[in-house]
Amino acid sequence: MTQMADNAAKPGPGRTEGLMRRLGFSGRTAVIAVPYLWLLLFFLIPFVFVLKIAFAEPRLAMPPYTALLVWADGIWPLVQTTWRNFLFLFDDRLYVVAYLNSVRVAGVSTLICLLIGYPMAYGIARAGTAWRTGLLMLIILPFWTSFLIRVYAWIGILKQNGLINNALMGMGLIDEPLPLIHNDFSLYVGIVYSYLPFMILPLYANLTKLDGALLEAAADLGARPFKAFLTVTLPLSIPGIVAGSMLVFIPAMGEFVIPALLAGPDNLMIGRVLWDEFFSNRDWPVASAVAIALLVLLVVPIVIFQRYQSREVDAS
Repeated sequence: MTQMADNAAKPGPGRTEGLMRRLGFSGRTAVIAVPYLWLLLFFLIPFVFVLKIAFAEPRLAMPPYTALLVWADGIWPLVQTTWRNFLFLFDDRLYVVAYLNSVRVAGVSTLICLLIGYPMAYGIARAGTAWRTGLLMLIILPFWTSFLIRVYAWIGILKQNGLINNALMGMGLIDEPLPLIHNDFSLYVGIVYSYLPFMILPLYANLTKLDGALLEAAADLGARPFKAFLTVTLPLSIPGIVAGSMLVFIPAMGEFVIPALLAGPDNLMIGRVLWDEFFSNRDWPVASAVAIALLVLLVVPIVIFQRYQSREVDAS
C-alpha cells in the first residue's frame, strides 16, 4: 500500500505528458517552439523596430527619427508614416549601384568558392576514414581565430611590402611590387578565404551520403569515371551545392568588414553604404530602408535554400 501511494504521488511520464497535453503542448511542439522563440526574439522583434524606423522621418534629435504614433489630445494615436525613404533608394543612383555591385561580388565569390570547395569536399568525402577527421579539422581550424584578425592578416600578406611581393621580388620574378590590395582581387581573396568553409561543409555532408553502389553500377554499364561523375555524383550533390551557395551568397551580400579593409575606395557595396548612413550621415530612416530592401532581396535565395533543405531531409 505504501509503495502504491508513493507511485501515485510521483509525477510519472504519463502524468507529465497528460499535463502538457492539457496545456496544449507536446514533446514535439516544445522542441519546435525553441527555434521559433529564438527567431521571434532575435529576428522578428528587431525587424519590426527597423521597419518602424524605415517609415519615419529623420530629425536632429535623439533618437534621430520621428515617432510612428503621435497622440492627438492625449486620446487617439495618429499614425504618421512616409514612403519617402524607400522611394529615395530608387531616386539616388548610389543605392542601385551598391545593390548591383553587391550582387556581382557575392555571385562571383560564390562561384569561386564552389569551384574550389567542390574538389576539396569531394576529396575529403572519398578519403579514408582515418584521414577525414584531420582534413575536416583543417577546414574548421580558421574559425578558432577572430574573423577580424584573419582579415587583417591578409593586409600584411597582400600589401606592397607584404609577404607575397617581398617573396616574388626576392626570387627575382618581379622588379616592382604588384598591386594586390585595395582592388577587386583582394576583395575576392578575402571573401573566398572567409566563406570557403561554408561551401565545403554542406558539400561534404552531401557527398558522404552518396551510395557508392551507384558509381559501381555506372562503371559496370561502361561509364568512364568522368562520365559517371557528371551523370551520377554531380546531380545527386545539387542539394549540397545549393546549400553551400546560399551560405556563401547571403552573408557576402551584406559584408562590410572585408570591403572596408581590403577593397578599393571605388568598390561600393551595400553593407558599406548601410554603415555610412547609420553612423556617418545619421540618417536612420534611410539606413533602415536600405536594410529592409536588402532583406527583401535575399528572401528569394533564402526560400530556395529552405526548399532544397526540406527536400534533402525528406529524401533521407
